[in-house]
Amino acid sequence: MSMEEKQNSQTSLDFNQNIYKPISREEIVDIVKNCYKKNIPLEINGLKSKNKIGRNFQSEKTLDLSDYKGIIDYKPEELYIKVKAGTPLKEIIEELDKNNQQLAFEPNDFGYLFSGESNSGSIGGVVSCNFAGSRRFKVGSVRDHILGFQGINGKGETIKSGGTVVKNVTGYDLSKLISGSFGTLTILTELSIKVLPKPETSKTLVIKNPHIKKALDFLGKALSSSTDPSGGVFYPDYFGKNFVLNDLTHDGGLTAIRIEGPINSVDQRLNRLSKELSLLDQELSILDNAQSNIFWSRTKNLEVFKSLKSNLLRVVLPISETLQVIQKLKDFEIKYFIDWGGQSNLGLIRSIEYKNSK
Repeated sequence: MSMEEKQNSQTSLDFNQNIYKPISREEIVDIVKNCYKKNIPLEINGLKSKNKIGRNFQSEKTLDLSDYKGIIDYKPEELYIKVKAGTPLKEIIEELDKNNQQLAFEPNDFGYLFSGESNSGSIGGVVSCNFAGSRRFKVGSVRDHILGFQGINGKGETIKSGGTVVKNVTGYDLSKLISGSFGTLTILTELSIKVLPKPETSKTLVIKNPHIKKALDFLGKALSSSTDPSGGVFYPDYFGKNFVLNDLTHDGGLTAIRIEGPINSVDQRLNRLSKELSLLDQELSILDNAQSNIFWSRTKNLEVFKSLKSNLLRVVLPISETLQVIQKLKDFEIKYFIDWGGQSNLGLIRSIEYKNSK
């Protein structure tokens, strides 16, 4: 335990309270052991940015890790950062920005979806849920970039796995297991995560394309081409108003494909891609770096469903079945967009009131 933790650590815990807010690992251990002995269900929370995802959790006590935060170690030259689980993702991103680096995966911010404003949550919540944005088909999801972790199991025992370097080891990779477990397997306390330099530039090819069948064709060809895209998405007509950007020269439905890397390389690859897709000049727009970042930020954060009041479903489909499923859903009043995931499409579907009982 660091000197700072020793100075701030409480000498005793009030086990009669319903919400525990520990500031040290030792306090977390004491809380878990006490709840285990008394057979008390314990809910794990960070900044509550994802509480509305999935089923409601019923528990007698809540472990709030929002005060257990801070960057433990950051070595830009070694491409890793080690943090406490309750550290806000925003603080980590700000620290990485100082060295022109970013997390190796692309994190989501569901704050816009649930409250209308940014709330990217804590790094522990990000890892526990394993959500990632549109770059995932190229670089992988959260679980692919965890170098190591420390956690507390349901009996209050400390678990450690991995370290701060990428290397081949024998045995089970527990980092893969805890990612996506939603805090049911362990309480994460410390995380070592891989970081990468930011790409020199990011540009987006936007195709005026209101028809889904043509969009799927464009996406399939683009993402299997040698131009090495890092994002692909289709928005139907009714989402056009959400993207008012200077270089976006048309309204309505669109297909967007992101290219990242060195400036000269990106320009050449965009030109090659437009030729491979046999696009006419009037059919396409090119978003520059700033506008491209805005576009994909709104996409990964689901801002087209901002402050949604009805249900939101994520449907993961094989490529070959996407068009068929969308056509069947035409009988219902829904709004959707397709975020291409490489070998499958991730359809995000907003359910309104069903007027058709089929």
